[in-house]
Amino acid sequence: MTSSEFASNSDNYCYRHPDRQSFVLCQRCMRTICPECQTQAAVGVICPECMKDDRANRSPAQKKAARRWGGASASPIATARSGKPVVTYALLIITSFISLVQLIPGVGDAVGDALLFAAAYLYPDLSGAPFQPWRMLTTLLVHGSFIHLALNMLGLWMLGQILEPMLGRARYLALYLISGLGGSVMVALLAPNVATVGASGAIFGLMAALLIIGRHIGGNVTGILIVLGVNFAIGFVFGGIAWQAHLGGAIVGAIVALVYTRTRRRDQRVWQIVLLAAIAVLLLVIVFVVPPILITA
Repeated sequence: MTSSEFASNSDNYCYRHPDRQSFVLCQRCMRTICPECQTQAAVGVICPECMKDDRANRSPAQKKAARRWGGASASPIATARSGKPVVTYALLIITSFISLVQLIPGVGDAVGDALLFAAAYLYPDLSGAPFQPWRMLTTLLVHGSFIHLALNMLGLWMLGQILEPMLGRARYLALYLISGLGGSVMVALLAPNVATVGASGAIFGLMAALLIIGRHIGGNVTGILIVLGVNFAIGFVFGGIAWQAHLGGAIVGAIVALVYTRTRRRDQRVWQIVLLAAIAVLLLVIVFVVPPILITA
C-alpha cells in the first residue's frame, strides 16, 4: 500500500479524532481509537461508546456491586482500569517458578523439603524438629506435582480476576495469606502427622470469600457454591489430599470476607485492619495454645 493509499484509508485513524493515526482497535466494535479514547479493559481496550453501553447494560447485581465496592460511578471496566490484578500475576509467577524448580532432578526435593509444612515444625519440644513457623505460609509456594500446580494456578487466575479488582490489592493479598494460614492451622490441629504442600487452602479461601461477597451484593452464587462443594468432596474421596487445609482455608476466607462486607466505608478502614490482624493473631494463638496430643517426628 502506498503512502497516499494509507492516508486515505479512514481505518488507520481514530474514528473520534480523524486527524490522529492509530493502530489500536476497540475490542468490542473493532474501530480504530487513539490513546485518548482508549479505556483499559480486562483484555485489550474499548472505546468510550462501548464503555457507555457496557455501563448501561449492567445487571442489577453488577450495579449493586459497583455501588458497594467501587463507588457510585464504578463499573467492572472502570475498576479494571484502576489497576490490573498485579498481585494475582505476582502470585502466579512466584508460585509457578518455585513449583517448577521442584521438578528439576537433584534440586526439587530440597526445595520442597525446605518449604513444606508439617505440625512438627511448630512444636519442637514434642517433635524434635526445628522451630520454623514460617512454613505455614511457604507451603503455599510448593506443590506435589505439575497437575497439582496447574489446578491451583488455574483457580487462582480465575478467582483473582474477579476478587482483586473488587477488593483492591492489599485486601486481596491479605485474604489470600490469611486463608493460607488458616489452612495450615487446620492441618496442624486435625492432621498433625501429615506434611502438606500447595496453595489449596488459600484458593479455597478465595472461593469462600467470593461466595460470601457475592451473596452479600445479591448475586447468584449457586455456581460457586457447587464448585466449592465438588472440590470439598474430591478432597474426601481421593487419598493424598489434605482436606483439612481446604476446610481451614474456606472457613477463614469466609470470615475475612465477612469482615470486608461489614467494613466497606472509608471511615471503617482502621477497624478493618484491626479485625484482620485479630484473625491472624487468633489463628496463631489457637495453633500454639491447642497443640496436638500426638506428633511423630
